[in-house]
Order: sequence, then structure tokens, then C-alpha cells
Amino acid sequence: MTTQTPESLIVACPVCATLNRLPRDKLSTGGTCGKCKNALFLAKSITITAANFDAYASRSDLPLLVDFWASWCGPCRQMAPAFEAAAKQLEPWIRLGKLDTEAEQAIAGRYNIRSIPTMILFRKGSEIARQGGAMSESSIVDWARGAMR
Repeated sequence: MTTQTPESLIVACPVCATLNRLPRDKLSTGGTCGKCKNALFLAKSITITAANFDAYASRSDLPLLVDFWASWCGPCRQMAPAFEAAAKQLEPWIRLGKLDTEAEQAIAGRYNIRSIPTMILFRKGSEIARQGGAMSESSIVDWARGAMR
């Protein structure tokens, strides 16, 4: 039995979190949101909140790599530029988002975040990989790609 790859993907807009259907062959060239008309891929991380978490982590077909961080955390601030740079390499295949654990304590608690920075890779609402500690851009990219195999 063979499984067919869907011809289109559901992609959450990085600006308004509206779900959009995007033909798979247009993934590398992007598209625009049907609601807000912004580009579906911005090559930068998005802000994850309680209001948009499920749209990106569960309802979108794109895997979501979340950096759980806080503004007071030195290693989190040190890793922030590397995480942003990794977004340029990983989009459009993986969406990157940052979740402030101080502002979104319920989500951090749900995923048992005990130290930061912690990155979790989600696919269709399920955690598929977790990594703690600050990482370089190349390490983030290599780790995320390896976890997707």
C-alpha cells in the first residue's frame, strides 16, 4: 500500500494565523494570505501566543519549531540571532516561532518546560523532538532537519 502526498498543504499565515490552502508545488515560491494579503513565508520567526498556538502547532501542515524563551534569560538572548537566521534556512519547510514563557505560562507548563532556552519541534500537534540549551544557527538547522527524517 502506498500513501499519496496531498497536492496542497494547509499553511497558517505568519501575520494573522488564518489557515490557507497552498498547492504543494508553490511551497518554495510562497503565496499570500487570503485574508490579510501578507506573504505566507517571511523567513523570520513568528510570535507564538495562546491565541495562535494551535493554528501553527496543530492545524497547519507545516512543522513548527518553537523556541521557549524569556527576556531575562541570557542564553535565550544569546541564541535569538541564531534562531532568526535559522528561519531563513528552514522556511518554507518548517515554521519557526518564539514563545515567551513568562507571558504564556500555561503553554510552557503544558509542555513541562523546566529550563530555557528549550526548542520543541511539533508536527500536527505532536511533539516530535526536543532540545535544551542555546545553539548556533548551523546546529539549530542541522538538528531540525535531522528530527524531520
